[in-house]
Amino acid sequence: MPGYQDFGMLTEVLHNQLLAVLFSASDPVKLPQLEMIFPDVKPEDLQSALDGLISEFNSMQNSVEIRKIAGGYRISSLPEHHEVLMDYLKSKPSSRLTQAALETLAVIAYKQPVTSPEISEIRGVKGSSTLKTLLEKKLIEIRGRKKVIGRPILYGTSQEFLVHFGLNDLSELPSLEEFEEIVSEGGLVQPDVAAESRSGRPSREVLREVKKEDFQNQETD
Repeated sequence: MPGYQDFGMLTEVLHNQLLAVLFSASDPVKLPQLEMIFPDVKPEDLQSALDGLISEFNSMQNSVEIRKIAGGYRISSLPEHHEVLMDYLKSKPSSRLTQAALETLAVIAYKQPVTSPEISEIRGVKGSSTLKTLLEKKLIEIRGRKKVIGRPILYGTSQEFLVHFGLNDLSELPSLEEFEEIVSEGGLVQPDVAAESRSGRPSREVLREVKKEDFQNQETD
């Protein structure tokens, strides 16, 4: 391929094998997993080979990159391709969330751990169907029960949430302004859902009530 030599070539067998594993994996691949796959390679040599692969692969093209996500390694698209990927996601109805589910996910992400009544108070609408949907999609998980009367269930985001949004940990959560932009673009929202939530309030209004400092010190079992 003309010009390809300028970027170097993946010539080492281990580099190519590692790349094949990362390409085939649906979830981020962690170093202990790679140590099981390559038992004859010393851990320090495996890490060195992985670092070399990341450096070489990420410099030879401008479409995708190997990055650390949720404590493992995964091939992900570069941020500059966000718009075209959002157009792609819009063509996949099965992957989209309803506006109500996206609002609920935002509340949980920025206020976790949080209870269903607290979510309802913020959104201005009662209902557990969105929580059920998010649990089924494994985007959230149960974090125990709050130590108050009634002991309501506490919800938080899951490992799958980190994978879905390409985050290594919760410290990489986007700002609320960026999350509002995602909502307004509608790339993760079903197209037949109105711009307002089921509560009748604009989603941006709901999201503006989400403040990171609230509900941060909940006691769990």
